[in-house]
Amino acid sequence: MIRPFSFSCVPVLFWSLAISSLALAQNNSPTKPKPRARDLGVPFDGPPGPLNAITDVSGVTVGHTTLIFGEGRLQVGKGPVRTGVTAVLPRGKDSMTNPVFAGWWSLNGNGEMTGTTWVEESGFLEGPVMITNTHSVGVVRDAVIQWRVNHGQPDPTGYWWSLPIVAETWDGWLNDINGFHVKPEHALHAIDSAASGPLEEGNVGGGTGMVCNGFKGGIGTASRKLDAKDGGYTVGILVQCNYGRRPDLRIAGVPVGREIPDDVPYAGTSFANDDHGSIIVVVATDTPLVAHQLKRLARRVSLGLGRNGSISGNGSGDIFIAFSTANSGAAAVDHVVDLKMLPNDKLGPVFAATVQATEEAIINAMIAAETMTGIENHKVIALPHDKLREVLKKYNRLAP
Repeated sequence: MIRPFSFSCVPVLFWSLAISSLALAQNNSPTKPKPRARDLGVPFDGPPGPLNAITDVSGVTVGHTTLIFGEGRLQVGKGPVRTGVTAVLPRGKDSMTNPVFAGWWSLNGNGEMTGTTWVEESGFLEGPVMITNTHSVGVVRDAVIQWRVNHGQPDPTGYWWSLPIVAETWDGWLNDINGFHVKPEHALHAIDSAASGPLEEGNVGGGTGMVCNGFKGGIGTASRKLDAKDGGYTVGILVQCNYGRRPDLRIAGVPVGREIPDDVPYAGTSFANDDHGSIIVVVATDTPLVAHQLKRLARRVSLGLGRNGSISGNGSGDIFIAFSTANSGAAAVDHVVDLKMLPNDKLGPVFAATVQATEEAIINAMIAAETMTGIENHKVIALPHDKLREVLKKYNRLAP
């Protein structure tokens, strides 16, 4: 997260835009399948699940609301708008009543993920993980509480309070971030539309206005299926990537960013060469892990970023959360619970799967993202597929 410039205009809320914004909400399944990194010949380690997505972990659902309207000169409160909300539900709609073991980790803390104090204390994640832009965290958090109240939770026989998990990255280079265009109904739509199956990537949901390694960023996902001898478990990753510098970008070990130096965003600004931005990573698994093990899993996300060249700069909010869908009912309050836990000595393959899937999810986000022009005609180009293949071939890293 970085705020490289500010506007002196007073933000104005335009509720009349809400109806047109909702009309732009996207479903999970893309109408036209986009190529993914493997389709372009990018080599990765480890076998993916059937969808190569976080939804390969049974029960996990994902929903998006995407807001894109307006063009040209910035008018705070009117646009242009390039933003949205993404929701990840560990157990679908049962996420509210059947919490999952979870752990979180901050590689660099120039960012926000609400609710993590209680995750750290209790070891549980209750409800969805929501991701949006930096200045919309509050409204999304409140909307999650509203969703729970509307559905009878909390109630007089249960919890009387809620501490939602809401994370952010900064989209103010393309989006009217001070216009507060994300409304409660957009967050509610992301939750209500959450589904399993293939996911849309790139310029969608909370990732709509994001920039990654000097190219267009956004939402990406990937998964790994462990070998039967290692338990046959699945690890799924979803990222909202908005971090990094073009010169640092490496794909499959190749210095792709240095080989494609043209059309760098922020050109002419005082921060053009800084390492800034943020990335939020959600790790899902059906491996029977408890809270302290999931914190260890969240830490391994850092190594996936490192494979792609990230140095996690001072201006970057790199925050990760991991949860396990195993041990259903573990948060019961009225009886002793029997748990299953993978021994620590067996965690190696799960760690490796997390690193590998994180690396791929980020590249999938960049491959799916399309060139976008936002406020003040700021333009961020997509990672050019043809040039990427040329560079990989040059370094003998293009997969057949």
